[in-house]
Amino acid sequence: MQNTKLKWIYLAVLSLVWGSSFILIKKSLIGLTPLQLGALRTLFAATFLFLIGFRSMRKIATSDWKWVIISAFAGTFIPAFLFAFAETEIDSGIASILNSTTPLVTLILGMLIFSIRFSKNQFFGVIVGLIGCVALILEGASVNPNQNYWYALLVLCASVCYAINVNIIKRYMQHIPPMAIANGNFIVLVIPALIVLCFSGFFKAEVVTNPKVHVSLVYISILAIVGTGIAKVLFNKLVQISTPVFATSVTYTIPIVAMLWGILDNEKFTLYQVLASGVIILGVYLANRNK
Repeated sequence: MQNTKLKWIYLAVLSLVWGSSFILIKKSLIGLTPLQLGALRTLFAATFLFLIGFRSMRKIATSDWKWVIISAFAGTFIPAFLFAFAETEIDSGIASILNSTTPLVTLILGMLIFSIRFSKNQFFGVIVGLIGCVALILEGASVNPNQNYWYALLVLCASVCYAINVNIIKRYMQHIPPMAIANGNFIVLVIPALIVLCFSGFFKAEVVTNPKVHVSLVYISILAIVGTGIAKVLFNKLVQISTPVFATSVTYTIPIVAMLWGILDNEKFTLYQVLASGVIILGVYLANRNK
């Protein structure tokens, strides 16, 4: 199958998977703290990836490991904790919407730091998509006035991390198989995640025996295996067969899935938010059309 068609399939699958991740984070936080959630998400995903592709790391050259390490912390470890803390104060749907700033940050960092060129169509599409995101944020603030929107800054910081990661993959790791990148990332993160988990209070008797924790572990398992492990491999491949802007435009379609989950979980959304989602989709189309 040609890359042109394949990249749209990857985009659709990642939109569904990552769009569902925000509600899984929300449900996991019922029994876990943000530190426990971030650490367990990393460790569960690492275990899964090691089982299916540990040997792939042989394809990572010694000179490439510095980029793998940076990619691990920027693309996985730091954002996992930022989103966990953010969703203690803001709705899962709003968090996914704020994450839609990633393509714009990717565009700016790509031009200023990584010398990656982008077309006028991509720039215009990103701006249109960003307008839709701003509309969603403003409407969300009016619908949910009791939420602490200072925590939105944590999501924006995560977007910067994702932008750094995708530009590094495109600029310096194009030759490394996606499975090798994913396994390399998580072999780096196992020790830091274990340290965080040990100091998070997770191993206390009252935590281990808590029924809410048991339910949260089910949610975090799904989040780690599908939303982190499998999705990480798919996203690495998507970056390699497309452009950084196209790959991060998945963050424009993620909120639509996340909003649907939020509605099912009794989060409040309005017709204006639905219309703003349409603007976001238009931005994705404009950023990726051929002419």
